[in-house]
Amino acid sequence: MTAYQTVMVGTDGSESSFAAVEGAARLAAVCGAELVVVCAYVPMRGPELVRAQDQLGAEAYQVVGSAPAEDTLQTARDRARAQGAERVRSLAVEDEPVAALARAARECAADLLVVGNRGLRSLAGRLLGSVPADIARKAPVDVLIVHTT
Repeated sequence: MTAYQTVMVGTDGSESSFAAVEGAARLAAVCGAELVVVCAYVPMRGPELVRAQDQLGAEAYQVVGSAPAEDTLQTARDRARAQGAERVRSLAVEDEPVAALARAARECAADLLVVGNRGLRSLAGRLLGSVPADIARKAPVDVLIVHTT
């Protein structure tokens, strides 16, 4: 097997996802690979947004549009470079996380997709599915689930 050439990692702005970015960055640095950081977002507007913000609290950044995604990606790029990744690219993708990551992996010709393990052990994750579990089943490339929680 040859070394990975393009490593992709998903982030939602949480500390757990930034830990996955750092792990992916270290791997990309060792392989001399490009690191592609992806942030999926689903924008909301009007009363729907207000209700979501009330219910989500600190997690509301995920539903207000691409501007928070751009902030998340800047933080992720900075953290990736601090871990030694030299070639870092980022994408904000309007879609649900699993679909966005799978599509971006195909479009960027990623060899490896890295996600954190947040949600794997939660009751909601077991009942409704979680990003790491769903991406492991649906990704068109190798998947690495990083222990981040």
